[in-house]
Amino acid sequence: MFSHCVFLSTVSCRVTVTLQPNWSVIYRGEKITVRCEIQGGGDTGWTYEWRTPSSNNPPSHSEYTISRVTESHSGDYRCRGRRDYSLTEWSRVLRLTVSPNKPQASLTAGSRVLPAGGRVTLTCSVNPSPGWKYYWYRENKLSEPLNRHDAVSQTTGTTSVSQEGLYRCRGGRGDPVYYTHFSQAVRIDTIVSNTAVVTLQPNWTEIYKGERITVSCEIQGGGDTEWTYEWETPRSLKPSNQQEYRISSASSSHSGDYRCMGRMKSAHRNTTEWSDSVKLTVYDNKPRPVLTVSPSWLSPGASVTLKCEVEHPSAGWRFYWYKAVPDGSQRSYSYELLPGSSSGTEQDSYIVHGQTHTAGYVCVAGRGDPVIYTETSEVKFVWSGDVRPSASLTVSPDRAQHFTSDSVSLSCEGNSTEWRVRRFDESNYLSHCSDWGRMTGSTCNIYSYGPSNAVYWCESGSGEFSNTVNITVQSTLHCIFSLFHFFWNLNYCQSLM
Repeated sequence: MFSHCVFLSTVSCRVTVTLQPNWSVIYRGEKITVRCEIQGGGDTGWTYEWRTPSSNNPPSHSEYTISRVTESHSGDYRCRGRRDYSLTEWSRVLRLTVSPNKPQASLTAGSRVLPAGGRVTLTCSVNPSPGWKYYWYRENKLSEPLNRHDAVSQTTGTTSVSQEGLYRCRGGRGDPVYYTHFSQAVRIDTIVSNTAVVTLQPNWTEIYKGERITVSCEIQGGGDTEWTYEWETPRSLKPSNQQEYRISSASSSHSGDYRCMGRMKSAHRNTTEWSDSVKLTVYDNKPRPVLTVSPSWLSPGASVTLKCEVEHPSAGWRFYWYKAVPDGSQRSYSYELLPGSSSGTEQDSYIVHGQTHTAGYVCVAGRGDPVIYTETSEVKFVWSGDVRPSASLTVSPDRAQHFTSDSVSLSCEGNSTEWRVRRFDESNYLSHCSDWGRMTGSTCNIYSYGPSNAVYWCESGSGEFSNTVNITVQSTLHCIFSLFHFFWNLNYCQSLM
């Protein structure tokens, strides 16, 4: 028995695998066709061999159609052709990726409100794959796409609408059509002529931590119409749809822009425009008012004017005025309310009549209900040189000007057994004897290089101020140089005579 030998020759025809439709991402359930094309090999007489990721035997003809793809069809596809005793090379690999998840369309609106007589542009997209046509839906009619009269175009990703309502879209491609999931709904409203305005009560745009404020949305020209309200605020937790947004204890997280809009209850798609923004600033730290006293030195019969200023000025403050009383057991003061300021004064100034001796003052400001108070101002003094029997200060050596090399004693006398000596220097620094000298009984001893240009006074344990002494200090070296300069000039003049 003789065997027959069959020899196959390889031909040089180019073989290509193509995908129809040629989309970069295919989704589960879509229909595709994989095609084997032999270039330059004529159109007839070929049979085809396929290598595919699927275990099913592919056909022997040029097209391989999958009516509903699944993830099992993902992978590499190759083919080659056979005719008589000729065989092509294997084609290059075509890699197919099948996504298991149906995509969801994304819908955006150029505006959420319809201008009078105008239209709003909607944009629908499906990423990242091409080939989609778009279908638009209004309200809950998801089985009835809009026609070209309602929406300008269904074949591109944009359309424009002239009616308020709740809109959705989805994409579709292929034959039969494969649809995406519906997009999230976008609501388009009609603008009414009424104007929304944000108001603050109290009307303070700068407030402090802990203060109470109410932000309201007023609809101008709203008449008897019932409204619900929408807010945009700095906080992620949005207020309810009520007219008022009450902040019972403000913090820095409430700082930012507030705006609102109104929506008619009877026609829920009819809304106002968004109001203009109102900027609210909340400071974490309580303010400390600045107190000024005029004049700083008393003259007989003169009155003293106190002025209290709050940083970040805003309305609504009432001012409380206090007299400083030395506290014998502490290095501080207690405070006595001045007459007529128990409920605070609207004016930020206060006049003290009949003051004849050294005194210290502070102020506090408060506002709101319940009242939020500022910090207490620094103590400011009005000084007097008048000596009083109940509290007096004497200086030894008894002169107004001293030298840095001098030792100076400041002695307190009067109706008290407890004393402290204080000074207020050129740098506006208030200090005690222990900071620059030594207190022994009722006397403060300042040693060499201890004196400073300052005003000095005594404070008694019974809460009184003494007279005030203004001491200036001259450098010893400066004085020696001045004397040398004087005598040199004197000798020079005599030599010319």
